[in-house]
This record gives sequence, C-alpha cells and structure tokens, in this order.
Amino acid sequence: MERLRDKLMTKNDSYPALEEHVRLLVEKTGITEAQAVELIYLLGLNWSSLVREAKAIKKDR
Repeated sequence: MERLRDKLMTKNDSYPALEEHVRLLVEKTGITEAQAVELIYLLGLNWSSLVREAKAIKKDR
C-alpha cells in the first residue's frame, strides 16, 4: 500500500487537493515545496496548523 508521503511527493492528478494545498502553502508563506509536503505529511490538511508551522519554519531561516 502506498504511503501518504509517497502520494504527496508524486505529482498525480489523483490528489489535486493535496497539490493545491502545497501550492497555496508555498505561495502564502514562502516555504519550499518540500517543506510544505513534509508539513502536510505531519499535520494533515488543517490549514491553520499548516500556516502556523510554515510561518515558524520561515522565521527560523
């Protein structure tokens, strides 16, 4: 069975919502695509949690 992380890291039309979350998170917060994928893998699709953690990552750079 394919793991969620593998699905997230593969560009695939079967998961457009995930790709959209990655794109928006990168656009809104300035983190990298890899960082966005990792956050979604860890936190799920909870937008407020994703943005909070992305801002923390960006601040620590």
